[in-house]
Amino acid sequence: MATQTTTEDHKSWKVRFFSIWGGQALSLIGSQLVQFALIWWLTTETGSATVLTTATLVGLLPSVVLGPFVGALVDRWSRKRIMLLADAMIALVTGILAYLYAIDLVQVWTIYLALFFRSLGTGFHRPAMSSSTSLMVPKKHLTRVQGANQTLQGGLNIISAPLGALLLEVLSMSGILSIDVLSALFAIVPLLFTAIPQPKTQPSQSSGGLLTMVWDDFKIGLRYVGNWPGLLGILIMALVINMIITPAFSLLPLLVKNHFGGSALELGWVESAFGIGTILGGVILSAWGGFRKRIVTSLAGSIFSSLGFFLIATAPSSLLVLAISGTFIIGIFLTMVNGPIFAILQATVDPGMQGRVFTLVDSGASAMSPLGLIIAGPVAEFAGVQTWFLASGFIMLTFGIIGFFIPAILNIERNSKKNTTEQSQEPSS
Repeated sequence: MATQTTTEDHKSWKVRFFSIWGGQALSLIGSQLVQFALIWWLTTETGSATVLTTATLVGLLPSVVLGPFVGALVDRWSRKRIMLLADAMIALVTGILAYLYAIDLVQVWTIYLALFFRSLGTGFHRPAMSSSTSLMVPKKHLTRVQGANQTLQGGLNIISAPLGALLLEVLSMSGILSIDVLSALFAIVPLLFTAIPQPKTQPSQSSGGLLTMVWDDFKIGLRYVGNWPGLLGILIMALVINMIITPAFSLLPLLVKNHFGGSALELGWVESAFGIGTILGGVILSAWGGFRKRIVTSLAGSIFSSLGFFLIATAPSSLLVLAISGTFIIGIFLTMVNGPIFAILQATVDPGMQGRVFTLVDSGASAMSPLGLIIAGPVAEFAGVQTWFLASGFIMLTFGIIGFFIPAILNIERNSKKNTTEQSQEPSS
């Protein structure tokens, strides 16, 4: 089993890791621009809500359906090679789409196909990068790295839409897509010259082919999570939180328009406040590193984030500033929830199992989003949008409090070695 010990002994880990991280960050900017441009093109060309929801579902399919099996492959194949091939495939798909735009042969189904393959590439790349991080970054710095990730995501949330809108005014669709192809080079080049540790994998006990081996590895991953109560507990918490957060922010336009009587400008203020809060939370987490027990940071973040939901839920129609303050608070403290959880997974899950665990998380989160939307719609119609925010606040507050009283969750990091030993002694059927 591979460990993290080598990174602790090398002062150059920051150079090696952040050369890759920085390249990926620049590539993400291009990807966000493409995503915005494609969705806006579908909006203006079709004006169809069905087309937009179909595009969203097409983007979710690889994560929901293939994600867990992708994780098994990530744990067996070279993670460096997976990231290189995934980045190259996304760039190739985008380049083909740019050419189709240039010769005016784009149709809605070609956008669906491009979104599917781009999502598939991301589905391989993300767990490969996340699971490689734990082998490149010393454990004591994992929370800070996750803080940097949250800061990056918050920044992208703020700049991608206005920058995409600006570029649509001055560039053609093929020009915007070409930006993403070029930005992919910033992700690919550092990977070519940087060594990425690879965990040792257990030899397959299966006598069948690749599909049988992948299925067996998938079952081992499920058993790994199921047999570890603390890990299972925080994963369930993460999935439920994702189920309530996604609908909450999808309902913000209705809240701003119907309750506060606002326009697109006011909606922009509310959404920008969340992005600014996310950046601030990420900066704080990067500098501070969180409590020594990472899970305490997450639980405290859950408790304090509930204040933001309660502010939005109780804000009178004349005080939009309370809703803006609420999304700002949520942005700060969701960073404190998410960053340490990912750091915990990177620090405690066996490196050879991380691909499967991370894709299980992604698959579950992707599946929870439409489920939450299905539930939130009728609730908002029947009881009002603010009711959903009120319920969300109570869920975040409850999770944060009860977590302190569940030893398996509170001591997840201390119990990680014991769990790893027990898992390694189990036969892999």
